[in-house]
Amino acid sequence: MKNTQDFPPLKNDNLLRAARGEPVDRVPVWVMRQAGRYLPEFQEVRKQHDFFTVCRTPELACEVTMQPLRRFDLDASIIFSDILVIPQAFGMTVEMHAGVGPVFPEPLQTPADLSKLKPEGAVDRLSYVGDAITMMRHLLDGRVPLIGFTGAPWTLMGYMIEGGGSKTMSKAKAWLTDYPEDTKKLLTMLTTAIVDYLEMQVKAGAQLLQVFESSAEHLTKEDFLNIAVPYIKDIHDKLTQRLTSQSIPLVPMTLFAKGAGHSLKEQAALGYDIIGLDWTVDPEEARKEVGPNITLQGNLDPQDMYKTPEEIRSLVTNMVRKFGKTRYIANLGHGITPQTPIVSMEVLVDAVHKAL
Repeated sequence: MKNTQDFPPLKNDNLLRAARGEPVDRVPVWVMRQAGRYLPEFQEVRKQHDFFTVCRTPELACEVTMQPLRRFDLDASIIFSDILVIPQAFGMTVEMHAGVGPVFPEPLQTPADLSKLKPEGAVDRLSYVGDAITMMRHLLDGRVPLIGFTGAPWTLMGYMIEGGGSKTMSKAKAWLTDYPEDTKKLLTMLTTAIVDYLEMQVKAGAQLLQVFESSAEHLTKEDFLNIAVPYIKDIHDKLTQRLTSQSIPLVPMTLFAKGAGHSLKEQAALGYDIIGLDWTVDPEEARKEVGPNITLQGNLDPQDMYKTPEEIRSLVTNMVRKFGKTRYIANLGHGITPQTPIVSMEVLVDAVHKAL
């Protein structure tokens, strides 16, 4: 793996400045899933290659990561990958089905299935992500910072038990009551792999990390704080400890717990530099809850991207002005959806940069 010193110097560091609470030239903006299905050029790549083949082939992952940057004046790139590469590295089969999303043909049904998982050496089986990150840092030539990411343990556990996305998470939630000790065992196993995975991403050249707790919305506040949060905290603390012990500079970390707007104060106490917000959270309320020393990221409703350009510009301008220029990264409140018009992204980026 290349040492960070070999990478081209960064030209636009507004994202990292915002993450650290330093003054910015302009409010930085990037979008969750900015490399993906709404872009015709991404669809062209997917006509020739399976989704996970793109993830596992650094040249293809980099091409797809670069696509939105060719079109839009974004302030960050995020490596093209998927949160479900960790269950894959544990030996589970994950298939991407058109119109359905990810499918696990053999999900975890009872705790006996945990013995089939192969967590040892999982990070070595994810080296293609590190290779893509290192390659991407060189291809970017310092244009914008590169974000690495992972799914959080509860979210990954949900997919592994449900066998795909779920509107209820009823099977995963049943584990919480029926198999509390095995739930802890699985969440701990995932946490260990995630820390290894994020450490590898930093060493490969990731300049900021985001932890996606996309399924927080399925938990009550009490369950979120008791089941999800201890592992999210562990990820931050263990990674910090590990990098520090190797004298590797820390990179800012973002926690995005979708649907956990009820626990912003508690999220702010976990050590993350940035708290991502979904669209249900009011910017001014969020600032009160997290205090002045944490950066906020978000939080336009992805459905607003289907409105007229004039409406989008007005909504984005108001949003940015509510958050302000200090400690703020503009984004959507969840991933961009597949049919989003290209013009909406152009307006979003332009409106963010011109709002303040």
